[in-house]
Amino acid sequence: MISSKPSMRLAGTVPPLSLPDGRIHRAAGPLVPAALVLLAVGLLAVLPIGRLVAAALFIEGTFDASLLLDRLARGATQRAIFNTLDTSLFGALLALVLGAPLALLIAATDMPLRKLQGFLLILPLMIAPQVMALAFMHLLGPSSALLGAVGLAPPPGTANPLLGRSGIIVLFGIQHAPIVFITLRAGLILIPRDYVEAARAAGMGPARVLSGVVLPLLRPYVIAAAALAFVSGVGNFGIPALLGMPENYLTLATLIYQQLSSNGPTVLPQVAGLSLLICAIAILGIGAQGLALRRRPFALTRGTPMHFALGHWRWPAAITGMLALSIALLLPAAALIATSLVPAYGVALSTATVTLDNYAEVLLRQASTMRAFVNSSYLSLLAAAILAVLAVPLALGMAQLPRAFARLSHGMLELPYALPGIVLAIACILLFLRPLPLLGSLYPTPWIILIAYLMRFAALGLKPVEAALGQLPPDLNEAAAASGAGAIRRLLTITAPLVAPAAAAGALLVFMSAFNELTVSALLWSSRNETIGVILFSLEESGLSPQAAAVAVITLIVIIVLLAALDRLSGRFPVGVLPWR
Repeated sequence: MISSKPSMRLAGTVPPLSLPDGRIHRAAGPLVPAALVLLAVGLLAVLPIGRLVAAALFIEGTFDASLLLDRLARGATQRAIFNTLDTSLFGALLALVLGAPLALLIAATDMPLRKLQGFLLILPLMIAPQVMALAFMHLLGPSSALLGAVGLAPPPGTANPLLGRSGIIVLFGIQHAPIVFITLRAGLILIPRDYVEAARAAGMGPARVLSGVVLPLLRPYVIAAAALAFVSGVGNFGIPALLGMPENYLTLATLIYQQLSSNGPTVLPQVAGLSLLICAIAILGIGAQGLALRRRPFALTRGTPMHFALGHWRWPAAITGMLALSIALLLPAAALIATSLVPAYGVALSTATVTLDNYAEVLLRQASTMRAFVNSSYLSLLAAAILAVLAVPLALGMAQLPRAFARLSHGMLELPYALPGIVLAIACILLFLRPLPLLGSLYPTPWIILIAYLMRFAALGLKPVEAALGQLPPDLNEAAAASGAGAIRRLLTITAPLVAPAAAAGALLVFMSAFNELTVSALLWSSRNETIGVILFSLEESGLSPQAAAVAVITLIVIIVLLAALDRLSGRFPVGVLPWR
């Protein structure tokens, strides 16, 4: 899952469907028929969710919830529900504890190294959850190559402290702290400086201003951030799979995976009900987020944001922040690299044991991992390219619709991205298991994964284009129309070139999210159609940890390079395109 990942609309971005004054931007391009928007929303959102509901609640066309109720009555299901709610709730609270102070320091103070810390804090959002889990397992386990190199590894036979409930909560907190950071940062930059200056003029100190002015104004964003982190935990598969399944500590996502892995498609109606339950929990979290943001106690503004001067605390704060990020990100990454450089799991890293054989094995000799890199690369590229092309006419079509209908369409299109990936995977299996006319069954082919990527990441590719369209001055198209330029010509010569950088940024975000995705492909892959996320999980389960670590390090390098390129080109993108800026 991005992801586990930002899995919903984040507050504070430029309104995608309207101009800054709130008017619908109807002159942005040609009049795209509403049928285009209806078709996209129907195929990418309504169809999979509708099929899931039909399988879970209807038997031969008649409403019958007996399968769902029977499944809910089982002890394993009830334990999985409790574990899901428990780890997601406490993981969200930990994410608040980790992300909120850094959001305040980065967005509202003069702390040095703010941009670097903001970039580092975003990394867990772009790194696959299974990679994060693998890195921490190799850092703290008794077979840690890194700790073994300095003589600090736990005694052999000691259980890894991250296995089970506590480890899942800790990694949920770290993985979802960027969601808290982005959401709170969006609220912090909208609090006018005048509020803070008025409080200081009234004699309030910095601590009193923070507790008496800033935090009450920020409360809706805190609730929204916690709700987003909670929903992300509900749908997270990679972390509970690696840390919970070895201890038989199952969440709803891993229970569904275990049921399908053991029994195959015969249990689809039952797991469809469990998927619908996850869907309901996630929608409640999304609703809590939306309700909180609608009750903001201050008007949105793009004026001068508030600012706190830290004085002599500037560098201590910066050093503390960098130390926390190093412990949470750099040490696990170093442990992952160390494990990838030893010949066997449990061997301490030294000049005598260091080897690149694991990288040669996964890149040059092991057929399954080589196929996985190829499959993930071309499926991610195809999904990114298709969505980049579709994003412009789709965004233009939404801009022409009445406001209420546009919001409904946009919300429906965001649903597959907001909901847990395992829900979408079950929906795709139900849709494409039976043969289709002329196409046959798509289930044992890579194309079902591609379709799932298109459904899941359509909103991610659309957001940057909407942000760019919302900032285009209508004068350009109006002048071109007055000069006799037709709708298609205006699209090709004005609108498309101006929003192309945003479409490219959206395509890169889609590629990064899909490249090492596991939650969706864990249920959709088939023989010779493995993806990187699947192969990494399989290598770790098979005891080939050094090779799994090598695969994880390669994916980390790809993601960091792409993120750095996006950050370097951020000046060419409209405001609101990159979530960390």
